[in-house]
Amino acid sequence: MRRFSQRNSLVTLADINITPLLDLAFVLLIIFVITTPLLEKGLDVKLPSISGGSDVIHKSDVRTVEVNLQGQYVLERQKMTLDQVARSLAQARRSNPKLVVDIRADKNGRIELLTDLMDRCQQLGITQMSVRGNPRSNEP
Repeated sequence: MRRFSQRNSLVTLADINITPLLDLAFVLLIIFVITTPLLEKGLDVKLPSISGGSDVIHKSDVRTVEVNLQGQYVLERQKMTLDQVARSLAQARRSNPKLVVDIRADKNGRIELLTDLMDRCQQLGITQMSVRGNPRSNEP
């Protein structure tokens, strides 16, 4: 008889009560439903209208200049000096007034290399420049 009662208690232990698990799931669902719109809200800003903002930048309008750690400039996969890059960009600017210069500079390189290139672009009348970087990882 004692064996029978032990077997019966084992059967009862094998059943899992999922009611607390469901309660937890519903509470988490409610929390996420409430907090998600708050995360996406941001500031209530009314942006002004601007003229010329509808210009579309085509891939043919973009010239990418790379600056490595040693101070070498690369334009269209060719190593050049700063003067050669400036001459090439000036020629491209004459043929395409919508020219955009995309700059990729080494993060450990000297800042003067980047500023010299940006200064030359401004002297040539190229006002649309972008400096590209990699997105940060959230790892500590």
